[in-house]
Amino acid sequence: MAEADVQELNECFRTGDKPLDHNVLVELQNIMALHSLTPQDLFFKWESYCIKMDLDDMNLSVDTLAALKQNLLDELERSNRAQQVHIKTEKRAGATPRAAANNGGDVFGMLEGMVPSTPGSAKLNRSAVKKRNAHETPSMSRIKKEAPGSSPDNRSPLRLENQLQSMNAVPALNFNDRQNPGELIEILNEQLKPAEPPVAPFGEPRIKLTAASDQKKLAYKTLAMKSSEASEILDDRIDEFMVLVKDHHNIDEDEFGSAVSQSTTEIVAVGRIASDSSEGRLNDASLVLETSRRTGNGKRVPLKLDKLKGRYQFFPGQIVALRGINSSGQEFLIHEVLDIPLLHSAASKPDAIEGHRERLRGGPDAMDSDDEPMPLNLIFGSGPYSADDNLDFEPLHALCSQAADTYADALILTGPFIDINHPLIATGDFDLPDEATNEPDKATMSTVFKYMISPALNRLAASNPHITILLVPSVRDIIAKHVSWPQEPFPRKELGLPKTARIIGNPMALSINEMVLGISSQDVLWDLRSEELVGSQPVTSNLMSRISRYLIEQRHYFPIFPPVDRAKLPKVGTEDGIPTGAAFDTSYLKLGEMVNVRPDLLIVPSALPPFARVVESVLVINPGYLSKRRGAGTYARMALYPPKLTDEEISNGVNVGHKVFERARVEITRI
Repeated sequence: MAEADVQELNECFRTGDKPLDHNVLVELQNIMALHSLTPQDLFFKWESYCIKMDLDDMNLSVDTLAALKQNLLDELERSNRAQQVHIKTEKRAGATPRAAANNGGDVFGMLEGMVPSTPGSAKLNRSAVKKRNAHETPSMSRIKKEAPGSSPDNRSPLRLENQLQSMNAVPALNFNDRQNPGELIEILNEQLKPAEPPVAPFGEPRIKLTAASDQKKLAYKTLAMKSSEASEILDDRIDEFMVLVKDHHNIDEDEFGSAVSQSTTEIVAVGRIASDSSEGRLNDASLVLETSRRTGNGKRVPLKLDKLKGRYQFFPGQIVALRGINSSGQEFLIHEVLDIPLLHSAASKPDAIEGHRERLRGGPDAMDSDDEPMPLNLIFGSGPYSADDNLDFEPLHALCSQAADTYADALILTGPFIDINHPLIATGDFDLPDEATNEPDKATMSTVFKYMISPALNRLAASNPHITILLVPSVRDIIAKHVSWPQEPFPRKELGLPKTARIIGNPMALSINEMVLGISSQDVLWDLRSEELVGSQPVTSNLMSRISRYLIEQRHYFPIFPPVDRAKLPKVGTEDGIPTGAAFDTSYLKLGEMVNVRPDLLIVPSALPPFARVVESVLVINPGYLSKRRGAGTYARMALYPPKLTDEEISNGVNVGHKVFERARVEITRI
């Protein structure tokens, strides 16, 4: 067994510091040999398999690897069979299609729901046709009246699954039958005790919010991008990083040069990583450096990585500083990849930190002045909030119940709230609650939000009046008129939200007491994982830490450019299965930048497995999706203990780092 492979497999697959079992290593190497895969490629296959099968438990075993091996063999067999069928189909291209005609099917797609077997002929909401147990979570869907036997609405479960499959939806598991609710998947800073809920709600809010980025700038006009403006923004970003690199490394102006110009002198070149191919993943052969118009007339030059000896990690859109030489005029040979300077860590004056610490007491009569203030209790959830076969929003109701029972200080939710890619939303084939059907002709998607989502938030606010509720929109939110990222808040009018709920931009930086929070609902981690090019000895070996560090290093919530092709993103329940992409507006790229300082806490929801990591003194959390297509998902809970200042720090009066990563206990939990 090659030592290099064993080391790389351990870096990719192990959890914690415990090395992989010998039998597991042998099985992994067998799969690599069978399918000619590298350890990194095998890890991507394993991740895709877990996401496909909704496996939250990522622990490796011989049995799970056997299932993975069988799945890979099945995919290979299906691919070979499809190629054979394609060859046969070409020989009889004029034949009449018959498969869809079975059972009265719509052969040419012309009937549009006029026969029972077509998707448009019946409602797809499974919750509308099943009887509920008295102890189940209350449903927001209206119960349909019994339909006669000949009605398309009187369907068997098999018929319903066929309908869902025709729309690329997947049958979901009943939320009340979910496995291991409340199970802790991952804990960061386990040495800190879990936060104990207070006996009663605090008399005053324990959180003070302060905006750290200008939300008004997000209200730009969408779909009005000019190519000249976009190119200037892209050029400016390269030039700005060039100044940062120059000051950080104390490089003379004369040492900088154009990577595209032939020269026998070693230079430092700053530019953007790109691919010379519009298709396929970034690789060694397609890797190029794109210059700005000021430094290289906007030209591109191929990059040679031989001197780096596998110690590199790149992705499209990454701004890099490279030391090397272009002696032939045809390619730039990299000698060294220079570090990009990071933003400073967030810090505050001692008196401001003491003020925030005092606020944690929850009022003058809440607790004795000598007692240690209770830690902040923060809960993070990310949409979607309902499985493919219903719009009951049961996971959201359960999360709000958790926040109410533990008297959480803040509930921070990222969209999509009403997902435009949900099968029932995509077809418009669902029922409104009874109380919303007084004027059905005037109902909008705001009505759906008001009667299906807002009630859970209103009940939470009623049980805990001083809770702070933050809502972050998504480009997949059907109620959002602003369809591009960066994205302004959606209007709260007609949504029926409680007064404690605030809608913020996407992305957004704000302070919760002394802690600086950066948050974006766009799944940038999936894009980075899909498009990055990693050498055999990357600077950061752990995948989740590496792709999280890209955001911090590049000072941006969405540094990848161009965004990943939508066809490569995780499938959704719409008819074509292709999700809404980033809808990236390049002209307003600067609105996605991190402002002034590194955030103490970075929330980046993703379809990748949930995690909590400390990266460059930043606490990075992917809470996972609260609801997956087939059932319940995960959320994150954080107990943030009060800051403690030394007498020296108080007397000096200089800014003190927040060090949130040291005093925050994070739990990734199944809903």
